Amino acid sequence: MFRTRTLNRQARHWTERQQRAVAAYLGLALGDALGATVEFMTPREIQTTVGRHAELTGGGWLRLRPGEVTDDTTMSLALGESILLAGKVEGLAAAQAFDQWMRAKPVDIGATVRRGIVHFRTTGSTVSPLSEQSASNGSCMRLLPVVLAYTRRSDAEMAQALLCQGRITHHNALAEAGCLCIARMVRMALQGEDLPAILHGPMAWLIDENELFTFRRRRPLGNPSGYIVETLRVVFEAFVDTDSFESCLVETVNRGGDADTTGAIAGMLAGARYGLSGIPSRWYERLDSRVRQRCITQALSLLDLV
Repeated sequence: MFRTRTLNRQARHWTERQQRAVAAYLGLALGDALGATVEFMTPREIQTTVGRHAELTGGGWLRLRPGEVTDDTTMSLALGESILLAGKVEGLAAAQAFDQWMRAKPVDIGATVRRGIVHFRTTGSTVSPLSEQSASNGSCMRLLPVVLAYTRRSDAEMAQALLCQGRITHHNALAEAGCLCIARMVRMALQGEDLPAILHGPMAWLIDENELFTFRRRRPLGNPSGYIVETLRVVFEAFVDTDSFESCLVETVNRGGDADTTGAIAGMLAGARYGLSGIPSRWYERLDSRVRQRCITQALSLLDLV
């Protein structure tokens, strides 16, 4: 059982779906914080420098505090707040939230995200230009609030909401397909579906749609870039080949590369799959306390949206 007493007391009053939703949001933040330490390092560099990276030590190229998160988590929280204010995913509300988030000078921001927000500022358009250069992972890392808010809506409504928030910065077919696959995987995990159902459902669908996403079990890709295909291949490999929340995140981030984002995406999936009991108490207690509480509060509030 999860050993943090405060969260245990809260969780006793939650449904299983609420517990999984909270675990998914905490998983996103924990994967982000864990991966940020080794972002842009190769697996060999990680091995030489720290061995097997498995603790929230901070540092990295951003010189973070232990348990501090990056843009993956803070942008998700900004999107979630806009959804709660509007009662749904609304393009203008989301774009304004992203604009305010960037003006607050986040610890990091991806080039494609920055370009999309600047496009909104200068044109007022909530749809960035269609571009092959937008096939990166920035719209995928922040999609969890959409899934939570649309858990009781149809797949078509969720898909439209994903396009609405995604195209503000990432107007690209590969990025959109990747987002839809991850969103469906998270939704199934929140419902308690097992790995075979997820593997033969949204993961198989994505690979059938585009074979670039084909991954090889137990033959890991290392040093993934921010390209959505490389990101998701790493996430898929770790998600399928591990059997716990901790092992999934540790396996993911030790691949290096864009490790905060691969960690965040793997974390939301693993959190939804394994629930609160799978989260190591030492990680939970080290995560930035303000971020931790915002994740918990927002997860529950988004689930309450009708």
